[in-house]
Amino acid sequence: MKIKELTPKEIVRELDKYVVGQKNAKRSVAIALRNRWRRQQVGEELKEEIMPNNIILIGPTGVGKTEIARRLARLANAPFIKVEATKFTEVGYVGRDVEAIIRDLADISVDLVKSLRTSEVQEDAEKLVEERILDIFLPTSVRRKESGENEKNEEEVTDKFERTREKLRQQLRSGKLEDRLIELEVASDSFPMMQVFSPIGIEEMGINIQEIFGGLVPKKLKKRKMTIAEARLIIAQEEAQKLIDMEKVIRDALTWVEQSGIVFIDEIDKICGGGSPIEGPDVSREGVQRDLLPIVEGCSVVTKYGMMKTDHILFIAAGAFHSSKPSDLIPEMQGRFPIRVELDNLTTEDFVRILTEPQNALTIQYTELLKTDNIEIEFKPDGVYEIARIANEVNERTENIGARRLHTVMTLLLDDVLFMSPQKRKKKIIITGEYVSKLLKDIIEDEDLTRYIL
Repeated sequence: MKIKELTPKEIVRELDKYVVGQKNAKRSVAIALRNRWRRQQVGEELKEEIMPNNIILIGPTGVGKTEIARRLARLANAPFIKVEATKFTEVGYVGRDVEAIIRDLADISVDLVKSLRTSEVQEDAEKLVEERILDIFLPTSVRRKESGENEKNEEEVTDKFERTREKLRQQLRSGKLEDRLIELEVASDSFPMMQVFSPIGIEEMGINIQEIFGGLVPKKLKKRKMTIAEARLIIAQEEAQKLIDMEKVIRDALTWVEQSGIVFIDEIDKICGGGSPIEGPDVSREGVQRDLLPIVEGCSVVTKYGMMKTDHILFIAAGAFHSSKPSDLIPEMQGRFPIRVELDNLTTEDFVRILTEPQNALTIQYTELLKTDNIEIEFKPDGVYEIARIANEVNERTENIGARRLHTVMTLLLDDVLFMSPQKRKKKIIITGEYVSKLLKDIIEDEDLTRYIL
């Protein structure tokens, strides 16, 4: 799988469509992504020596850390996984083993490549679907039976069979038979007893028990009646599976992860040793860092698809670092995240831009949602500014949750509108600054209400 050839400026321009501000963070991830493409152009000898510069994004919740990493992965056309550092514990304790990150990433990559290969063979699969449906309608055994009864007229029977089949083919293509019921043999989900296995032990070893036993016991088939429209989807899936070389899919997927994979580790500050001392055994902090270290440094991880190297996977970590700082990480871990970027707190002006500029802006989302109920909503500039001002004020007075506060304010503002029954006649609502102030005035002025509601 090739890495998309994008310049750092183009990467930043694409990120700007979804993430407001945070210029420094965008520059850092853009350079990191471009360096992956540059590495691919270097000679084979040196290519293995060039390691990715892992990044730590520092900033409060809701400023765009996760969104930057997610959009970056889509731009790079790369396997991407987001994990929370707090989900993992030191080996020997109950909890997920850190190597599960790489195993999950391998699964994601295999699914992506499989989906890509399926779309490539879709056309051939569609042709086979047609033949299979025709075989159900008019099995070849019918022709053999008729020709067996009258061997002298075998040619005539064959000709009649082909004409009937062609007639059915035309009806299929014209969509006249889509609602006809047919009987189809489909694979039955067996091995319900495998669910008793804990998702930790067996799965963490990268072993798929069902696959092992599935090879020993033949698949159970059951007959189901369904319309031709439903059967098309099932048969297309089955035929596509037969056309795909799964061994090549797995090889390509593992190479893709090794060369282009991106792991986003959120809440890395929660596994720092700094801040207030904790009583009792500290199993989810320094121990997790030490377990993460080999993966970030580069090692081989056992997956159900085979061994996978992590040397060239890009790791992006993020954390608020309220009660700790990056220097509280163990020295070895700090060394593996050489690039640190501090993200800015969002201002009222940033909130205005978040509400209007991105392609998935909240104002656009609510406009389209309400349109389905025949309600037209228009956000005036002063209305948008007032929403942004209130969100910023609440963030300053209570806990700062960044742009997520906009969701709270918008939901409360449009609560009555969203609850109303669908209108038969089109209704128009204009959101002005005065409308917003009037509706949210009491909640903003009452500090207790603000804390509990906003």
